[in-house]
Amino acid sequence: MQKRLTVILFFVVSFAYAQKKPLDHSVYDTWESIGTKQLSNNGQWAMYSILQQEGDAQLYLANIKTNIKINVPRGMNAQFSNDSKFAAFNIRPLNKELRQAKIKKKKSDELPKDSLGIANLTNNAVTKVPRVKSFKFPEEGTGVLAYLTEKPDTAQKAMKPVEKKDGETDFADDEPAGKGKTEEGTDLVVKNLITGTDKTFKYVTDYYFSKDGKQLVFACSGSKKDKTAPQGVFLLNTEKGTLKTLIKGKGSFKNFTFDEESEHVAFVGEQSPEKKEIKDYNIYYSSLTLDTAQILVDFDMPGLPAKWSVNGDGKIAFSKDGKKLYFGISPVKKPKDTTIVDFEVAKVDVWNYKDDYLQPMQLKNAERDSKKSYLSVIDVYSSDPKVIPLTDIKLPDASIIAEGDAAQVLASTDYGRRIESQWSGSTSKDYYLVDTKNGQRKKIIENLNGYALASPGGNYILYFDRKLGIWNTYQVASGKVTVLTAGLTEKFVDEENDVPDLPSAYGLATWTEGDKAVLINDKYDIWSFSPDGKSAPKNITAGFGRANNITFRYENVRTDRTERNASKFVKANELVWLSAFNNLTKENGFYRTNVGTAKAPEPVVMAKFKYSGLTKAKDADVYIYDKANYVESPNVYITTDFKTETKLSNTNPQQKNYNWGTAELVKWTTPKGYKAEGILYKPENFDPNKKYPMIAYFYEKLTDGLYTYQAPAPTPSRLNISYFVSNGYLVFAPDISYETGHPGKSAVEFINSGVESLKKNSWVDGSKIGIQGQSWGGYQVAYLITQNDMYAAAWAGAPVVNMTSAYGGIRWETGMNRQFQYEKTQSRIGATLWEKPELYIENSPLFMLPKVNTPVVIMANDADGAVPWYQGIEMFTALRRLGKPVWMLNYNGEAHNLVQRQNRKDIQIREQQFFDYYLKGTKAPAWMTIGIPATEKGKTWGFELTDDKP
Repeated sequence: MQKRLTVILFFVVSFAYAQKKPLDHSVYDTWESIGTKQLSNNGQWAMYSILQQEGDAQLYLANIKTNIKINVPRGMNAQFSNDSKFAAFNIRPLNKELRQAKIKKKKSDELPKDSLGIANLTNNAVTKVPRVKSFKFPEEGTGVLAYLTEKPDTAQKAMKPVEKKDGETDFADDEPAGKGKTEEGTDLVVKNLITGTDKTFKYVTDYYFSKDGKQLVFACSGSKKDKTAPQGVFLLNTEKGTLKTLIKGKGSFKNFTFDEESEHVAFVGEQSPEKKEIKDYNIYYSSLTLDTAQILVDFDMPGLPAKWSVNGDGKIAFSKDGKKLYFGISPVKKPKDTTIVDFEVAKVDVWNYKDDYLQPMQLKNAERDSKKSYLSVIDVYSSDPKVIPLTDIKLPDASIIAEGDAAQVLASTDYGRRIESQWSGSTSKDYYLVDTKNGQRKKIIENLNGYALASPGGNYILYFDRKLGIWNTYQVASGKVTVLTAGLTEKFVDEENDVPDLPSAYGLATWTEGDKAVLINDKYDIWSFSPDGKSAPKNITAGFGRANNITFRYENVRTDRTERNASKFVKANELVWLSAFNNLTKENGFYRTNVGTAKAPEPVVMAKFKYSGLTKAKDADVYIYDKANYVESPNVYITTDFKTETKLSNTNPQQKNYNWGTAELVKWTTPKGYKAEGILYKPENFDPNKKYPMIAYFYEKLTDGLYTYQAPAPTPSRLNISYFVSNGYLVFAPDISYETGHPGKSAVEFINSGVESLKKNSWVDGSKIGIQGQSWGGYQVAYLITQNDMYAAAWAGAPVVNMTSAYGGIRWETGMNRQFQYEKTQSRIGATLWEKPELYIENSPLFMLPKVNTPVVIMANDADGAVPWYQGIEMFTALRRLGKPVWMLNYNGEAHNLVQRQNRKDIQIREQQFFDYYLKGTKAPAWMTIGIPATEKGKTWGFELTDDKP
């Protein structure tokens, strides 16, 4: 009876698996993921969005106490009001409407526009307002919302042209898009959420709330069609409804900011003639006691360097105490020389060996550099006000300290050392404290390979020295330097660094209030250091992490926006959250610990899941997060203690209808005796009595993602793991460690040995194994197939095959030279081409391609900004010359990783057809057998299966 029951159960289970279908390429668009999620300040409401890959999102507002749920189709960019009584969000047009508009090639102004949704959380009513481009709640104020509308819908007008009357002239708005010189504003609506009343202001271009929400500043452009329309800058008292004119007249005004007390406002603006190319920007200032805005800084302001002016693109900010105003200045730009005849002058880039940056990098950053601003400050209350430049061209970068209240800023420069970034990838810097009263500079750190940052209170400069692998502090008041990590046996730099460069730090956790202690990570644990060095270092996790192979990291769960500096420190004895990652099992979770103690942290939850975005409600002990693993789709949860949790969402219920899969950790020993590990993905209906084809997918180290959900999606070029697993493949993702000078052999050491280890299982078909990799993974694919014939098929995305030619190339996405990659980072040669040419040749698959017998597809895109696409051409033409089976895909205008979704979908089909042919014995598609002639490009894609052989 027992045997019969077992047989019946086995049959039922087998039948259930058999009923599940494999994933196909049609499932991608509606597959869901978690968007943003947040809690209301009082912790009574949760708001989260569910996104589709190519479809309409859903926004949900869930009342945690009553279980009432409000669903808003296509809701996005949601925010709660500070008092937790309202929520606002954009409502996107239907995806199908946007698609049709794009098919009809409608102009930007004619495309369907977002609406605004306003949810009343008291009565659960949702109000919708059409054609809204932006909205804002005040940070702390209550009962008010402002939103800016789109231009009126002109689609009907466009359908019925209106005849002009005699003498009627064209206005700016009638000009084609981009031709107008001044962009007219639209309606700004200020809504009283309590009474429901609105105030509308015409032709508004920008607006900004004070922190308390009692003041709203906005700029009006006026209108050429309405000569009576107000122009200038206005200040609305949202409580009293009174309106003050700060500036009257035409101009451009932006970058509004209020002080902490919401009593003073400043902004950038200009009222230059419209046709003047170089505008004269000023800093304007006003307060509640002033009737109008005053020019605080203009071209003639004392202290402003000669031929410098206010930068119109620079951010401005008050110090927290409101006494200082920080803003940007820059050299006055030269106007265009209108006498130059374009077709009579040469167009040439002159490369000079003394240039700080190579010409491609300069050209790439030209627009950004043309807008660069240099931090300056002015004492708002000084009887003798003047500009204090804090930076300049040779000392270009600075950050304010203690929210601007400190007497100095921290400035840095790599001037004179920039050329070395060509081969090092980074530069060493000098750091200065610059006095905000007089601009005097004091060099405090010289030639630092690392980074420095100020403590929240401004009492210390914390800096990490990569050359020595140590953390230090500089005491601002005394100039005393303290080496924090001296004498400790634990390392605070990457213990597993396997690139030929200095190891990086594990990073800063946080500070305690008053700059009393700084918390710094080692590989596993968190240490508390007295920044003045007077107290001994304290391991606040008591070595529990290292002893148990768990990595702890401080988890900032606060979203409190009212304290701008709050996230930078914790209280001296605060009970904080720690994320936890078990390096052996790959499990994730959370612990809690008191930062003032030195004992093992208290476990809260550890599980075979990946947790993301743990956030606490501002005024309640309620937490929101999402979690997932390979089997379970990500979902949103709330909890108060993790002992119980409430699941709010239910993404991808359709997954249960498909043959999914499992993920497990596998371990083996390499030929040289290294302990190795990887992830093995198996189909859900895995049968150990069958043989399965297998694809090895790799990059560097992937096992930390054991519990990561792998959504079926058209990927940029990496392996679509869940798709292949669902369709009867095993997928193997091995970790790789590297030996400097021999990255190719390192790949062989770890990947091939892992594959051989798995081939010992009877359910692995050792004759049907493929490999796939993108970028660095693509290089390793190209190298592996030159070493032996153990792989039946290979797919290499954006591979480098000739390190000798790639070494001096350009990464066109950034304009950087590629030398640093080989000498210092991922390519791991550790020497120049002329110092060790033999290593470049040893690691270049090109020179070994005659050994290749494995069929291979290459993806090399002509707009690749990371790997020169001629690397793919070198590989393809060489293999073609050798008569080897090779194909190359060039997605026109595409990047290193595919961006356009139609191209991502295309490559998924081709990848599936390629591996199915060589690993499953299915028919070959036409693109593999006869190809696609250039004359047929865009007419046929060659997906049809044939009886021909490639």
